[in-house]
Amino acid sequence: MRLFDPACLPLSDSAPETHHMLHELRVLGRWMRMITIPNQTSVAKAILEFDDAGRMKPSADHERVVGVMEEPMKFTLLTRDVAPYLVDRYSKRRESVDRS
Repeated sequence: MRLFDPACLPLSDSAPETHHMLHELRVLGRWMRMITIPNQTSVAKAILEFDDAGRMKPSADHERVVGVMEEPMKFTLLTRDVAPYLVDRYSKRRESVDRS
């Protein structure tokens, strides 16, 4: 499984703009036939939510983040063994037949 790190994106601190950007990433992911996770959460003042070791402190925010991150793990377990089937497309097979 690969996670996308949006750190390089020009996200602002404005919640509506960030929400719009995340929505656009989901749309792009679906267009690219990627499995997209509809759940999301945000953590206000996230810098205050981590301890000195870099782990998130127990809190309601932590519980929400764990709940959201559980979804990609479930999808990974469900799709890992069927990846070749999921990426197989009729149009690509047809294109190969037409070329030969």
